[in-house]
Amino acid sequence: MDLADTDQIAIDHRAFVASLSPEDAVRLTEKSDAAGLARLAFHWGAILFLGALIVARVPLWPALMLPQGILVVFLFTALHETSHRTPFAARWINDAVARICGFLILLPAEWFRFFHFAHHRHTQDPDNDPELIAGGKPETLRQYVVHVTGLPVWSGEIKTLLRNAAGRRDDTFVPEKARGRVAREVRMMLALYALLAAGSVWSGSTVLLWVWVVPSLIGQPFLRLYLLAEHGRCAFVANMLENTRTTFTNRLVKLIAWNMPYHVEHHSMPTVPFHRLPQLHALMRGHLKVTERGYARFNWKYVATLSRS
Repeated sequence: MDLADTDQIAIDHRAFVASLSPEDAVRLTEKSDAAGLARLAFHWGAILFLGALIVARVPLWPALMLPQGILVVFLFTALHETSHRTPFAARWINDAVARICGFLILLPAEWFRFFHFAHHRHTQDPDNDPELIAGGKPETLRQYVVHVTGLPVWSGEIKTLLRNAAGRRDDTFVPEKARGRVAREVRMMLALYALLAAGSVWSGSTVLLWVWVVPSLIGQPFLRLYLLAEHGRCAFVANMLENTRTTFTNRLVKLIAWNMPYHVEHHSMPTVPFHRLPQLHALMRGHLKVTERGYARFNWKYVATLSRS
């Protein structure tokens, strides 16, 4: 019996992947520069377009900083995908896009790749999943509010940059042979930040403040609400069908999130590019155990479980 074609059997993600035919496995993991560049052109193009409108001070331009900020912080999903080197067939494009996106959201691409791979190896393992070790999920209403502001994230990212730049980062998931490479990338990032800041002060320009810094602060809460749904209130088990959530949402969210709402599918087969995830979802849908209809609905339910103390 083909497990991919039946929803009558309870299986784990490994059994599902093993059930795929060789033809399906090849088709699902096929990369495409064209698909990747089209999605990237939309995402970066929208940021540049809104940024130009803000710079031009069109009527009501301050209101544009919210969508601008959402687009900027959701570059995290582009970084996430390129850390797997799946959106583009050419490895150099994946790495270049990862570095640019990481720079814009204060996440060094080299360091994040090791962090994220450890997350995939140890998903929902409290002792080894770096996402949980870094802070876990909020359990009280106060923790939830603080988490959603994004302030702990910005603080953590700045600390990560400074410790890596100083060569004092001791993350166990970063191989010893890669520590020098990680430190060099972070030092280059800090030098560029300093150069941009100095250039802005010298020229008296506030362009970067209004098209990048302030929008990022405004947009970060939306990324926090989105990311919380990926594993929040999921089981602490190894089965990806139980420790990860797929969230059914609209096309716009899937567009700017590079199809990552199909998160169970991604965790079950990380080698599947973003543009193939809907096809993988069609095969897996009958086996999904943890899903939600919309991010607002998820967060409403999440808040209802929180302690008020």
